[in-house]
Amino acid sequence: MVSALFCRPFPAHADLINAIEAIVDDAVITYLEVKAVNDQSEETLVRIYGSERSVLEKKLNEMQHENLDELVKRQLILHEFKTAGYSLPESVLDDLVQERIKADFGDRATLTKTLEARGMTYEKFRQQIRERFIVAQLRLKNISQEIIISPHKMEAYYLAHREDFKLEDQVKLRMIVLNKSSDPNAPQARKLAEELLTKLDEGASFAEMATIYSQDSFRSQGGDRGWVEKSGLRKELAEVAFSLKPGERSGVIEASDVCYILLVEDTRSTHYKTLSEVRQQIETDLQLPERSRVEKQWIERLKKKTFVSSFF
Repeated sequence: MVSALFCRPFPAHADLINAIEAIVDDAVITYLEVKAVNDQSEETLVRIYGSERSVLEKKLNEMQHENLDELVKRQLILHEFKTAGYSLPESVLDDLVQERIKADFGDRATLTKTLEARGMTYEKFRQQIRERFIVAQLRLKNISQEIIISPHKMEAYYLAHREDFKLEDQVKLRMIVLNKSSDPNAPQARKLAEELLTKLDEGASFAEMATIYSQDSFRSQGGDRGWVEKSGLRKELAEVAFSLKPGERSGVIEASDVCYILLVEDTRSTHYKTLSEVRQQIETDLQLPERSRVEKQWIERLKKKTFVSSFF
């Protein structure tokens, strides 16, 4: 069904193995190689655009062009590795293969079964690891290492996008969460919450009570939620939390499914993150388009000295 939506008719099944999508020097990229990459994304596109046939057809064709382009880039980089006189020692490749087996499969026996199920040989698996490592290392050498974002450029970006780093009013919050139960023999959340309030009034540590009694994933942190904005809380909790002053505690806040007790440790009004706080984020944001530009220039240089022909 999906294949029928592509603009270009595909070859008959018997000819698929020999169908050529592109040639890069002496390397051939086949239809089946492109399809293997396409299959990883097709299901998602169909799920999103399945009700819009024309849009789906456009997205599928765009995907196929992009995937073929990536495979061509990959072969250009591998060709550069070969012609530039680089080499990858077998001992290094052995280590890479063992690391991948341990991380993804656990042991060699599981790897063998998995490869058999995929119809893949061990030699092909090893070759894939070799090529991925080579491509990654040459990208690192020719793209990532060339990209340096100056402090001036980061500061200019920060000033131009300052509103993106704005934080609304926040409270530093601890919370005890007690879930209600339909089991008549289970402790009643409201009653337990009131007992905890009594202990807190008598001087018990809020963090200790949360660690012992709270029934949520923040229990091990003593109920510490860190700094939160109103949008990060249920409406009934936000109304109470943002009415409390630093050091103040709520009473029992009862919802349909749970009871809460809140402690506001500190508050801070609307403010902007400092440049030092967002420097890493800004550097990443600026590196993405710069990396794309540098990669495009590098690939164009490789194309000028390598025979490339596409049949799509």
